Amino acid sequence: MQLHPRHAWTVTPREAVSLQHDLRGEIDTARTLPLAEVRLVAGVDVSVKNGMSRAAVVVTRLPDFAIVETVLATRPTPFPYVPGLLSFREGPVLEEAFSRLASAPDVFIFDGMGIAHPRRIGIASHMGLWLEKPTIGCGKTLLVGQFDPLGPEKGATAPLVDKGETIGVALRTRERVSPVFISPGHRIDLASAVAVTLAATTRFRLPEPIRFAHAAAGTL
Repeated sequence: MQLHPRHAWTVTPREAVSLQHDLRGEIDTARTLPLAEVRLVAGVDVSVKNGMSRAAVVVTRLPDFAIVETVLATRPTPFPYVPGLLSFREGPVLEEAFSRLASAPDVFIFDGMGIAHPRRIGIASHMGLWLEKPTIGCGKTLLVGQFDPLGPEKGATAPLVDKGETIGVALRTRERVSPVFISPGHRIDLASAVAVTLAATTRFRLPEPIRFAHAAAGTL
């Protein structure tokens, strides 16, 4: 798969923050992605342990979630753990994994954030610039923002708001189970991101493509 890198990964945390500020203006969260046009959905996850990172990208087909392709990449972890700078820790190994894709997913769902990020450029947004494809952030824990209580039923949502800006939603993907936090990454709007996430979710809390990617990344 052809990628569109914007910078090198060998940077300091201060330089990484500066890059995020520079790149955030390129993020596009205004494009509608009709669900009828979505056939292949990729789940993206990275496992990090003992200084090594393993990326997994699993491409699944809607609506039956048949696995079309799985790609893996493993390399030394190049960046320390710094909240808000996850993409600099996981970006290099993801870049390698994405470059091995033979298929062309219509959308990528990341185990991480899109614009629901202090500087509005989480890993799904950042890597979305590399992919130039629609990307979605699906976070298991809240990074930034506040939301009101939401209904107990599957599909219930509440806006996720930070500094007066709606940056995503809390989405209940399973009845009476803690919500996940959905935000656009790049080349997709919030409504489309929610619709794709629900279409990719069955009886579990996390979308199937992310579950498959998590299993493929394994434990190093």
